[in-house]
Amino acid sequence: MTDSARPLHHPSGGPPPRSGEDLGRVRHRTLGAPEKTVKLARKLRRAMTLPEGLLWRELRGKRTGLKFRRQFPVLDYIADFACVEIRMLVEVDGLAHDFDDRPERDARRDKILNERGWRIVRIAAVDVLRDAAATAQSILALADSLRPLHHPTDGPPPRSGEDRA
Repeated sequence: MTDSARPLHHPSGGPPPRSGEDLGRVRHRTLGAPEKTVKLARKLRRAMTLPEGLLWRELRGKRTGLKFRRQFPVLDYIADFACVEIRMLVEVDGLAHDFDDRPERDARRDKILNERGWRIVRIAAVDVLRDAAATAQSILALADSLRPLHHPTDGPPPRSGEDRA
């Protein structure tokens, strides 16, 4: 095997790091989630519920300019879907969210995440099962309404023809 054909490895001898890990940057797209939560999120991505899977099929790769992520770890929680750009989390709530202490736990979680700047959108699983495309359209419409109207002043200048004063 020639040098150019060798797989890249981390200096420690292991496999190359995931994007952003161990490179002196903020941990890989987790926004402060502990490693235990990140591992659980990876596991949940492989075992999504039917409503989550249907909604993901509708949200994924839409040409809206917004990127949604599934089973997204944030702090000690895992959101069903997240749009990091506008700090919006989408939760698909099944019947389990109506029983025992779940409503109180959900309210406590929402409060903590709201205090850290996240908007939480709760969608009933039955609505997704009834019409996943319409549910996704309502989420995308809300997300689009939350986008900033103007370019930030500290960012790059607008492209030719945009926002000329």
